[in-house]
Amino acid sequence: MIPAKLHRTALLLLPLLLSLPAGAAPKNAGLRKVAMEDPSEFANFVQWKEVSDFIDQMVSRHGFTRSELEATFGKIRYIDSAIQLMKPAPPGKPKNWRAYRARFVEPVRINAGVAFWDTHAEALARAEQTYGVPAEIIVGIIGVETVYGRNTGNFRVLDAITTLAFDYPNTPTRAARMSFFRGELENTLLLSRDTGIDPFSLLGSYAGAIGWPQFMPGSVRKFAVDFDGDGKVDLRGSPVDAIGSVANFLAEHGWKRGQPVAFPTTLNETPGSRNWEMFIAQGLEAKFTLAELRAAGVNPSMPVPEDLPYGLVDLQNGGEQTDYWLATDNFFAITQYNRSFFYAMSVLELGRAVRTARNR
Repeated sequence: MIPAKLHRTALLLLPLLLSLPAGAAPKNAGLRKVAMEDPSEFANFVQWKEVSDFIDQMVSRHGFTRSELEATFGKIRYIDSAIQLMKPAPPGKPKNWRAYRARFVEPVRINAGVAFWDTHAEALARAEQTYGVPAEIIVGIIGVETVYGRNTGNFRVLDAITTLAFDYPNTPTRAARMSFFRGELENTLLLSRDTGIDPFSLLGSYAGAIGWPQFMPGSVRKFAVDFDGDGKVDLRGSPVDAIGSVANFLAEHGWKRGQPVAFPTTLNETPGSRNWEMFIAQGLEAKFTLAELRAAGVNPSMPVPEDLPYGLVDLQNGGEQTDYWLATDNFFAITQYNRSFFYAMSVLELGRAVRTARNR
């Protein structure tokens, strides 16, 4: 799994976009879809050699008609703001979890989350039963992503994805990111053909993420489900389909039914006894035993299951003390939606805050 239109606060979150997930929407959680008209320009993509090669591939691989694809690409616009928002943020500003958290765990989202949960309690309970994902996690994701459908994005998906597929900014990950977006462009065209949707009617974030849960087109094709039973998948108009699709995505990415998500922890920071540092930045997976972590000076702040694997998560707070958590497979399943510890923890805490407010 933010990116939204040119919005001044979106710039604060840009570093999170540098590692786009292979599955759900690339995002900086929730700010990505602020409504505004995006200035675009005609680029005549049909004349770009790499676009011509891409069209040839779509013809040979999927049986598209070259003339039809040329007509489509002839109407695609270049979105400079998508390029600008993908550029790395200027160096120097330290990460700050508490500032990030304050943007998402706040009264507007909490109140909207209570209303969303009340309205869709049956669908959330059914998703939890079917996929094993608690309602509060689904509520947390949809709240962080789009404030429960309020900010789903006004960029034409074809414009944004094509721009990024063939003119991604010059960064160390440029080749990989262009490959990612070309795959999403392929999926956009296939999605349109398979469903009969006009591809130019698809609106989303500046990165091409669609609907209430901000799925990339490839994730729509792989993980979206018809959860309201009306015979079609509609992540733009059906919050019930969004609920089932988020739950299915997490289940397909390692969510374990009935397992906890994360536990606060303290560390032995005595000079010369910082062995726990070897467990920082060890990837997006739970792969260490509790005994290993304890031996290195990791001390859970509450009783935790002894038999689960864990990862050590550091949430930096600028110049203040870093928060540390023991994270399970379920925490890392959320990071497959958006590859960011900040994102996953904001989902967890928003969902808890909504649940608490609803139970008052």
